[in-house]
Amino acid sequence: MSDLTPDKPPAPADTAPRRRDTTGLLRTVLKRLGTALLVLLCTATVSFFLVRLSGDPVKILLPPDATARQESVLRASLGLDRPLVTQYLDYLWGLPRLDFGNSLVHGRPVGEILAERLPATVELAAAALLLTLLVAVPAGVFAAMRRGRGSDHTVMTGVLLGQSTPPFWVGILLILVFAVWTHALPASGYGTWANLVLPAVTLAVYSVAVVARLLRSSLIDVLSSDHIRSARAKGFGPLKVVLRHGLRNASLPVVTVVGLEVGNLLGGAILTERVFSWPGVGQLTVEAVSNRDFPLVQATVLFFAATFVVVNLLVDLSYSFLDPRVRTSR
Repeated sequence: MSDLTPDKPPAPADTAPRRRDTTGLLRTVLKRLGTALLVLLCTATVSFFLVRLSGDPVKILLPPDATARQESVLRASLGLDRPLVTQYLDYLWGLPRLDFGNSLVHGRPVGEILAERLPATVELAAAALLLTLLVAVPAGVFAAMRRGRGSDHTVMTGVLLGQSTPPFWVGILLILVFAVWTHALPASGYGTWANLVLPAVTLAVYSVAVVARLLRSSLIDVLSSDHIRSARAKGFGPLKVVLRHGLRNASLPVVTVVGLEVGNLLGGAILTERVFSWPGVGQLTVEAVSNRDFPLVQATVLFFAATFVVVNLLVDLSYSFLDPRVRTSR
C-alpha cells in the first residue's frame, strides 16, 4: 500500500539563537550607554566644583583698583552671586540641551565658541591619527617579521625614544630644526598644509610608538599559532601570511589602543596647540583656565571626556565585527 500522506513541509529554521544574539547586543549597548552617561555626569559635577576652587574670576575681569560695588555688580551680572547649588542645578539643566551658558570673558554662548574652535582641533587630531596609522602599522609588521634581527632592534629603539620623549619637547625641537634653522616650515599659524605638518608630527610621535610596539607584540603571538603554520605549509609567502591571516587576528588589542589614542590625541592637543599657537579647543582650554572662565572650562573638560567615552563605546562595539567569538559570547 502506497503512502499517500503528503510530505510535511520542512521545519522553519530556529531563529532563537539569532534573536538572543540581537537581544544580548542591544542589552550591552544600553548598558554601555548608561555607564557613559554616568561618567559624563560625574565629570560635569567634578569639573563644576573644582574650577570654583581656582579663585574669583571677577578679580581678573576688573582692574586692581575696582571698588567693592563694582565687583558686586559684575558678580551679579554674571550670576555668580547665586547659591552654588542653584548654579549647579542650572548647569545640569542646560546640558541635555547643549546649553553650557555664556563665557565670562567673551560674553557669548560657550557652544558657539566651541563650534568655532572645534574644526581646527579635529583637523589636527585627524592628521595625527592618519600619520600614526601610516607609520605605526608598517613599522609594527616589519619589526614582527624581522624579530630578533638588527632592523627589529632599530625599530624598537626608535619606538622607545618616541614613547619616552615628552611631546612638548618634540614640538620645540621640531620648531628649532625646521622653522629656525632651515626655515622649511612655519613655526605657528593655521590654514595651510605647511602649518599642519609640525603640530601633527609632534602629536603623532607618542601614538606611533604605542601602536607599533603593541602591534609587533600581538603579531609575534599570532604568528606562532597553528593556523599560521597551516598557511605557511600551503605555500603562502611570509608577507601574505602576515597580511591575510595574521593581521586581522592581531587587530583586537591594536583597535583598543588606537581608540584610546584618538582620545589621547585630542587631550594631547592642549599642549601641542599651545606650543604651535594652533587655534583649537586645546588652546581655548588654556586660555579659559588662565582667565578662570568657569563655563568655558567646564565645557572643554566635558568635551574631552565625551570624546573618550564615545570612542571607547565604538571600540567595544567594533569587537563584535572583528572577532565572531565576541559576538557569540554575547
